[in-house]
Amino acid sequence: MVDTGQTLYRRAREIIPGGTQLLSKRPEMFLPDQWPTYYRSAKGAEVVDLDGRTLLDMSYCGIGATVLGFADPDVNAAVKTAIDLGAMSTLNCGEEVELAELLVELHPWADMVRFGRSGGEALAVAIRIARATTGRDMIAFCGYHGWHDWYLSANLGETTALDGHLLPGLKTAGVPRGLAGLMHPFHFNKVNEIEAIISEHGSRLAAIVMEPVRSREPTPEFILGVRRLADQCGAVLIFDEVTSGLRINSGGAHLAYNVDPDVAVFAKALANGYPMAAIIGRRAVMDAAQDTFVSSTAWTERIGPVAALATLRKHRAQNVAAHLVRIGQRIQKGWEDASSAARLPLHVSGIPPLGHFAFDLPNAQEVRTLFTQMMLDRGILATGSFYAMWTHTDEHVDRYLEAVNQVFRDLRLAIDQNAITQLLRGPVAHSGFSRLT
Repeated sequence: MVDTGQTLYRRAREIIPGGTQLLSKRPEMFLPDQWPTYYRSAKGAEVVDLDGRTLLDMSYCGIGATVLGFADPDVNAAVKTAIDLGAMSTLNCGEEVELAELLVELHPWADMVRFGRSGGEALAVAIRIARATTGRDMIAFCGYHGWHDWYLSANLGETTALDGHLLPGLKTAGVPRGLAGLMHPFHFNKVNEIEAIISEHGSRLAAIVMEPVRSREPTPEFILGVRRLADQCGAVLIFDEVTSGLRINSGGAHLAYNVDPDVAVFAKALANGYPMAAIIGRRAVMDAAQDTFVSSTAWTERIGPVAALATLRKHRAQNVAAHLVRIGQRIQKGWEDASSAARLPLHVSGIPPLGHFAFDLPNAQEVRTLFTQMMLDRGILATGSFYAMWTHTDEHVDRYLEAVNQVFRDLRLAIDQNAITQLLRGPVAHSGFSRLT
């Protein structure tokens, strides 16, 4: 059988450094030499690949961007109208004001909003604003926050500083050596670590950057402690809601923990896959954007704001978050039940709409790769994570969990027979950053 996606990917690797524009979409991260790689069309929760196969997506689902599902008809209708009216002109689109007002309404602690078109650049804007506000240069952070120099500079001189912050092995080639020493990582739910950073560097700390929730819930001691420590040293508290936003409510996840940041950053789900990002914050901080240069032509087009307005309005009207939580809970319980039935040791983590599992085995990555291969054989895109969408139905979950139960039993048998490697039809998936050759 011809695999058109892999054939095209081999061409791509010759002319696109890294093969894809997003590391998380490299086929090597899922199933090397077998992952479909490219899609012809996507609708609801299904993807059609270049060979015409219809695949149910129970994996990262647009890497978390398509919270309503692929090609949502309401969002697409709003975008098509905007295109017909003109997506760009010499004047500004009024929809950006509507969107700013809606975001402030959803987050009463915030006063002002700036826009971007991607999560990484929006975090870079937030860092610039925090440094402009405080007149300081150091940043304390936990978690993953993008590809820009401010973040990667944590690995200058100490090449493992970012390991444990979602993606190990990130390289610093091209990052100015002069940025060394400005970044100070701490771990989630470890308030003593951020206390130590502030004790040593508090007077130079411009911002504390963190996700309010990721693979586990924040303890009250931690999230309240970070807020207290930011106030104590005068640093700007930035919540990265690029992934967590719109998952458990129609705004930022931080609203569920009753802790207000000084700045929050949104992207991904904000416009259901259309490029859009927002930096919202208190006036005392956001006003500093006028004292530095933060500006881009691409931030003035109309499609992003229109898509975000349609997404947020539908999200709130349909109580999408409740559906995401319920579907995610079914998936996580299904993983646990299937692993128990198959006697396959498994660790489940993450909030329900952003669930993850990991095999508790010495050869866990090989087993996970075989899991993806076996699920793909059943017409399902699957890995060790599941990002819930509005278009995921109970029927989708039933089909997925039936396959998971079958595959977990097959994996247990393969482990007992020491046959995992023999059953793999290609290399083992990458678990972190790897340079392609």
